[in-house]
Amino acid sequence: MGHREELMAGARRCLEERGYAHTTSRDIAAAANAPLGTINYHYGSKEALLNAAMLESIQEWGAKVQQPAPEPAPTVGARLEAMWARIIESQVTDRPLLVAASESLTQAERSPEVRAQIARAYEGARPQLAADLHGISGAEGSADAATARAVGSVHMALVAGLTQQWLIDPEHAPSAAEIAAGLRAIARSLDSDA
Repeated sequence: MGHREELMAGARRCLEERGYAHTTSRDIAAAANAPLGTINYHYGSKEALLNAAMLESIQEWGAKVQQPAPEPAPTVGARLEAMWARIIESQVTDRPLLVAASESLTQAERSPEVRAQIARAYEGARPQLAADLHGISGAEGSADAATARAVGSVHMALVAGLTQQWLIDPEHAPSAAEIAAGLRAIARSLDSDA
């Protein structure tokens, strides 16, 4: 493994152990067993490296919680409940990463680069969620592109909100079944308005 890969692994470790705001360049270099100057050489700045490490970690986390079960659930509702259950389970197994991810979002307010990276990741995730969970093609220019974006956006809001509730108040955070029941009630209300 070269310095670039070692720095990425070291940055990911530091994010989980120290958090975004408390990780220094020296921390990353020490964790990577690499010279301090290699951070700027390979990534341009500590922030760029931390942002890349955070995005890579979040993408892996997203793939893990979206991963279908060996026996696919027969209905959309069952697939969604299974995904939410995996998200809830990850609040314990991946808590340091999720705390670091929440912390890194605040950096977007002051860093156009971070904001752009996160925005690109969100934009790519929306149609992917719609396709994976509902079979809605989000290909640009397709008839379902707007629907895929809308459906994916709702899922992203649910995932973010669920994660925040479980990080802040796990004792009172909703279960996967409660989320499903709430969405069903909301859908009935929306249908009655139509």
